[in-house]
Amino acid sequence: MSQGPLYPFEGKLPQVDPAAWVAPTAALIGDVTVGARSNIWYHCVLRGDTNWIRIGTGSNIQDGTIIHVNAGTQATDIGDDVTVGHAAIIHACTLRNRAFVGMGATVLDEAVIEEGGVLAAGSVLPPGKRVGALELWMGNPAKLVRVLTVEQRAGFDKTAPHYVELSGRHRASQR
Repeated sequence: MSQGPLYPFEGKLPQVDPAAWVAPTAALIGDVTVGARSNIWYHCVLRGDTNWIRIGTGSNIQDGTIIHVNAGTQATDIGDDVTVGHAAIIHACTLRNRAFVGMGATVLDEAVIEEGGVLAAGSVLPPGKRVGALELWMGNPAKLVRVLTVEQRAGFDKTAPHYVELSGRHRASQR
């Protein structure tokens, strides 16, 4: 099985659950932990050098995404069943379970996306802002657009399991 490069930084090597999948062109550096069934796609960079990055179970970090931290108290904490779309920037923030970050979106220092919150594609969530549960935020700077119904949010919930299944197919294809 092919697994993306894991680089040590100052004695800390990324920890990837055996049931997770990391694309061969992704790079994980330093204090990074990836949980079971999570998947890190092609050309992602997760750099846990001056703080830690944690990714829970069943989350997907799609192609070209950059995840970083700040020294001190600003780590990056990503929960379970989170979707981070292609080419996003996730920096020193918190994405709680089932958060959804659209393609090309940016989440900045100490921002939080609560469980089930959605940041639309191309949006920028400024430092310290909080997307509430089931809220949809959009724009630059991102602002609350509306609260999603349970039915609307259910559509977003299909993405994480789809990427778990797709990552298994990629893993099998690379053997």
